[in-house]
Amino acid sequence: MYQMHQVGMLSYRHVGSSVSSYRKACCQTHRVFRYLAHFHYWTITCLVNIVKLSGLNAQTLARPFLSSVARPSLRGRLFIAACGAILLSACHQRETVPPELKPVVALAIHPDGRTVSASLPAQIEARYSTPLSFRIGGKVTERRVRIGDTVKAGQTVALLDPTDLRNNLVNARAQLDAAEHRLVYAKQQLDRDRAQAQANLIATAQMEQTQDAYASALAQRDSALAQMALATDHLRYATLTADHDGVITSEDADTGQNIQADQAVYHLDWTGDVDVVCDAPELTLGALVVGSNVRVSLSALPGKTFEARVREVSPAADPQSRTWRVKLTLAAPSPEVRLGMTANVTFDAVGDAPTARPFALPVTALFHKGEDPAVWVVRAGSDTLELRPVSIARYDERTVSVTGGLHDGDRVVMQGAHAVSADQHVQVVAPLHLDDFSS
Repeated sequence: MYQMHQVGMLSYRHVGSSVSSYRKACCQTHRVFRYLAHFHYWTITCLVNIVKLSGLNAQTLARPFLSSVARPSLRGRLFIAACGAILLSACHQRETVPPELKPVVALAIHPDGRTVSASLPAQIEARYSTPLSFRIGGKVTERRVRIGDTVKAGQTVALLDPTDLRNNLVNARAQLDAAEHRLVYAKQQLDRDRAQAQANLIATAQMEQTQDAYASALAQRDSALAQMALATDHLRYATLTADHDGVITSEDADTGQNIQADQAVYHLDWTGDVDVVCDAPELTLGALVVGSNVRVSLSALPGKTFEARVREVSPAADPQSRTWRVKLTLAAPSPEVRLGMTANVTFDAVGDAPTARPFALPVTALFHKGEDPAVWVVRAGSDTLELRPVSIARYDERTVSVTGGLHDGDRVVMQGAHAVSADQHVQVVAPLHLDDFSS
């Protein structure tokens, strides 16, 4: 008993010696108490069996021992209380440490004071564009221009194999020569028969046959002339030339390919007048009427804005995109504006409230809620985040114009929209460079 008690004291002292082995000491102490309980149980059992074998009164003999166990000494009671406190403290859960607040860059937003406007993507296209094709069929033997080349009116751009066409021309020329010989002979025969008819040397029927032969020879000669002209034109059609000055925008046939008549070989955009072409949805048709003025900006020419006028609006919507094709004419075309450039058409929206003003936000503030655009807003008072859907009227190079979903004074997260979550507690910090977020 004394040795087991000393083991418990050593375990207790080991607990107090090292904080890092706190739980290990608690487990050892619990194991010591379990061993003590087993030891007492087996000791009492052995004593009872010995008494039974000797015929003595077991209750009388065991009472002093049980009383010593039931009433331990002061030192033992202190040891048991200390071990119990250690075991109870090991069962308690650690206190939860509050999470650190995530710093975010957020600013209070205000309307920028501009009129609500809308914009549409557009492209610079030639007003007139025609396909270049041969008027006859054949095999393409040569292509002299490539896509993007500038051509002049009358310039040769492609050739067909002329072998068969030259043979047709030789055949037509031979048929014309034969028809002319027959015509000369018929003319001579007509002159002889006419002189004999005046002398009443031939019958009237013979004279009529001679006149008919001459008329047939004359018709055959005219037909041969037409065939000769047609063969000559076909040989000329084997050379494809540009009808106007312009730029080759597509190649639709390859060298060595057999093509049919009127099959496009190139597409030619005429130089001169250019159009700004965009596809307008139904909601913007009220602002894009013929004659209305718009503003055009080009990605290739930053900082420059061109005035344009709506020239044509398609009378029907495209069956697939359900948009209307709108063509605009630049008021002052510049040589810097080239075909194929991408543009942005900006115009004043129609039907918006006169007091509505957009909010200019950086593109880094944009996030999404499903398929709709959204921004993170810091709730007032709680400093928690709310993902709020917004309506965007225009996308610029670095900013967007928000017309719905936000209010004056809302604090919007300007950066790191992908690194936060809903209802997250944040700490609002000021940006390092405030000019980066100025509208």
